Amino acid sequence: MARTPTGAAVLQPEVTQAITDAVLRELADQGYGRLSMEAVAKRAGVGKSALYRRWRSKEEMIAAVVTEFSVTRATVADTGSLRGDLRETMQALIDWLTHPLFSRILPDLVAEDARNPERNRTVREQVGRSRREVGEVMLRRAVARGELPGDLDLEMALDVLAAPIYWRLIVRQAPAEPDYVDRLVEYALRALGAQGG
Repeated sequence: MARTPTGAAVLQPEVTQAITDAVLRELADQGYGRLSMEAVAKRAGVGKSALYRRWRSKEEMIAAVVTEFSVTRATVADTGSLRGDLRETMQALIDWLTHPLFSRILPDLVAEDARNPERNRTVREQVGRSRREVGEVMLRRAVARGELPGDLDLEMALDVLAAPIYWRLIVRQAPAEPDYVDRLVEYALRALGAQGG
């Protein structure tokens, strides 16, 4: 059993979780621009040094927390059918975007990204890339099963799947009715040229 070197910081998972929760709550309450390391530390019940042992800056902390929160909610559905996979994936996307905290955080992150695109590049790339990779796996499986055409434009397909949900929930701020996912899946199957619908 390996021993922790003398003097090395031991990052306790429960402290990291308290900090993560505090970051999300501060982002929801204060927004990106007004969030401070001091406020996060106070809310988490830790000293600022606990934050700096984990991340070098506010930007790095926010990027790590938002990425972890977002990527862990990207469902890797494998129901055996494209229809089933789409349904689970789209529902997970809706659940992510309507999460009580994240639904308040995302619009602010988008606005901050427009103001300072370089600062938020890490969040945009890590969250976007990871979630798209999950979607690509789903689509490639469907191609291999013969449910989608072999020449499917993956980039366009991924945009087509996510955009209506983002537009409806974030831009229009309209609700997703109980049958919304099922209706959207049927449209998506037609748009992607699914075989046997």
